[in-house]
Amino acid sequence: MGNAEAGKTAFRKCASCHQVGPSARGGFGPKLTGVIGRKAGATTDYKYSAAMKNANIVWTEQNLAGFLKAPSDFIPGNNMRFWGIGNAQQVADLLAYLRTQ
Repeated sequence: MGNAEAGKTAFRKCASCHQVGPSARGGFGPKLTGVIGRKAGATTDYKYSAAMKNANIVWTEQNLAGFLKAPSDFIPGNNMRFWGIGNAQQVADLLAYLRTQ
């Protein structure tokens, strides 16, 4: 189980590209409000890579955890330029935070 408050702090490393909350919108990356349970590549305010559009996955917590650990390995060819998060607790905390958004 993750800690949403710790996840909010950890989200700072995501916030340069992603937004959450009622007024969130796509920018350098897609908005992450409501990401859990959403089909990959499905928001309309972000131009996704072909790899993401064709991934045919739903962002379950398990899929998000795998993606956050190694984005380029989880969906090869996606546009996210991020090395990943190797700390399992930090991933759990981020997921706990995203559940609140």
